[in-house]
Amino acid sequence: MIENKTIAVVIPAYNEEKQIGFVIETIPEFVDRIIVVNDCSTDNTKAVAESYFEKTGLSKLPEKKKEIPVHERYRFADKILNEISQREITFFPDFEIIHPSADNRLVVISLKKNSGVGATVSVGYKWAKGHQIDCTVSMDGDGQMDPSELKNLCLPIINEEADWTKGNRFAHTSAPFLIPRKRFLGNAILSILTKIASGYWEISDTQTGYTALSHKALSSIKLYNLYKRYGMPNDRIIKLNIAGCTLKEVPIKPVYDIGEKSTMRIRKVIMPISWLLFRSFFKRIWTRYLYKSFHPLFILYHFSFILLLLSIPYGIKILWYVLEGLKSNPVTVMAFVFLFISGFQSLLFAMWMDMQDNKRLYKD
Repeated sequence: MIENKTIAVVIPAYNEEKQIGFVIETIPEFVDRIIVVNDCSTDNTKAVAESYFEKTGLSKLPEKKKEIPVHERYRFADKILNEISQREITFFPDFEIIHPSADNRLVVISLKKNSGVGATVSVGYKWAKGHQIDCTVSMDGDGQMDPSELKNLCLPIINEEADWTKGNRFAHTSAPFLIPRKRFLGNAILSILTKIASGYWEISDTQTGYTALSHKALSSIKLYNLYKRYGMPNDRIIKLNIAGCTLKEVPIKPVYDIGEKSTMRIRKVIMPISWLLFRSFFKRIWTRYLYKSFHPLFILYHFSFILLLLSIPYGIKILWYVLEGLKSNPVTVMAFVFLFISGFQSLLFAMWMDMQDNKRLYKD
């Protein structure tokens, strides 16, 4: 615990038998629960993790009593939330929990079917949420995240400065020298797209899995609905923004070439994640700026899209004239210029308003 606040670390692991032991061994003593989630590995990841039950020791979680309304009529909302929480377990992948005693620091959860890193993390989150953990950190099982930086991620949450924190490798001076060029470029492109889609316009290094969430943040999103594969970090960012959660980024060092084996292929994930971000952008605009509060941004964004779409036929017609060597109709040219410029200006203004509205969610 840190300042009487409980800490848990969720470690998704798939075929990490060579790395998972090192990761467990290096978790700091202040961490109350180490939750290793085995994504149906085909190697000995599960057995290696289970061998650490005695080595990790014991830690008793404090009992947290929830205030119960005096009269039955005021308990209905809590009762509904309880029922929803119990039902949602059916939406998670089937899994088995191995936890020798309630006081064991190590919890091993094994998925019965390979489900992807997003689904694996969500199961760990579900366990932490159900046990009222104050701060839940996620870090990969391949040893690429330095446990000594874990406390820096937790402190803004413990001190109630932010609802969630995220590591930022780009902020470390060694980033240009240590991060492989292809990964740096792919991450940079996805970070730009995630800025637009999520509303966290100042965010960077969106692909890192080294994050910490408060219990409030965990409770504000549908954990079972997180993107199942490599787009999970991006999807998580967008869902947390829709929930209005405040973010603080913490500089962390990039770690590579320590024996980890990445199964991610940049070319294969760029397009699916880009499509996810495209869909999520509109979900954010509709949820935050229409359903939750009718905001002029909703109208302005859609007005700009309509104008830009209307300009496309005129642009195609002008291009056809040019290719055929014909003189363009002045009315067609004027229509295109008016629609395109008006649409582009409206889009820029909408993005500027979006930045201003979301500034309050980003903590320096």
